[in-house]
Amino acid sequence: MMQNFLSIGAGVLALGCLLLVLYEFRIRQPDVVVLYDSRGQIGLRKGLLYPRHFSLPLKRTTCPLQLTVEAAAVGNLVVRVKLVGSAALSASHIQSLVRAGGWNSDAVAHAVDEAGILLQGLVKEYAERSEIHALSSSGMLKYLSERLPGIQEKFGVELISLAIQALDPTDPEIADALRQQEEARLIEKTEQLNHQARVAAAKARFKADEEIAEMEHALELKRAALKQVEFEQESALARQRIEDDLTHSRLRLAFEKEELDLLRSSPELLMLTPQAARLAEASQSLKNARTVVSITPQELASGSALLTLFQNLLQKDQTGKPEA
Repeated sequence: MMQNFLSIGAGVLALGCLLLVLYEFRIRQPDVVVLYDSRGQIGLRKGLLYPRHFSLPLKRTTCPLQLTVEAAAVGNLVVRVKLVGSAALSASHIQSLVRAGGWNSDAVAHAVDEAGILLQGLVKEYAERSEIHALSSSGMLKYLSERLPGIQEKFGVELISLAIQALDPTDPEIADALRQQEEARLIEKTEQLNHQARVAAAKARFKADEEIAEMEHALELKRAALKQVEFEQESALARQRIEDDLTHSRLRLAFEKEELDLLRSSPELLMLTPQAARLAEASQSLKNARTVVSITPQELASGSALLTLFQNLLQKDQTGKPEA
């Protein structure tokens, strides 16, 4: 009996412990950071299970940030600035996050609100240092971005995005004057850019014309060089042609000289010359043709070869004629 009672008691105790565990412990979600306090120091639980009454789960989701700030520029000219962005907890500055947002599930939202108050002060500080015509969204955003690490360290939240949606004077007349001034500046800048473009185009045309002139000059020099080479080649060919003609003339003169020498040594060969053959053919084709030979006084001089030749021919003709 006693053993049954002990068994039942142990079962009830085990069941109670199981129910206590199920009631107290929770499974950590992937997008949740679980914080715990240990002797005044905030830490992160990395396990899969955590006790819900001794832990603070915080989601990693981003919180939107929207601010409308009215700041006075130099001369007490008021401008309206609209900031938009988003922030999330910074795991490396959990202590600052709990200090700024408190130990509750809305700690991130409260810290973001505190960071927004600081951003408002920074916007007013930047506007007070600048004249209204010198204010610009890019300049203000650069000024704020340089101070984001201090915001993260102080409030434990990280600004993921930050942008200036609008930056306008509250006075419509000042806004219209600034708009006209900006239009005039843009027109002047456009004219400057157009002038620079025209100057660049003129320089490009001048450079192109200069390059074309240089190329044409180089081409003319090449043509002149080619003409010079062609002229030298033609001169060499003409010189060679003249030398060849002179050589042929010398050979012909030498041949005629040898022929004359041969005729002097053998006068009877005169009858075999082409001139004599043509005279013979002409005399045979004409019945009463006579051959007229013109002889200069120098050729009939005493002892000349031609006179001796004809004397020999006449003697042969007389000796060969029959007596009447």
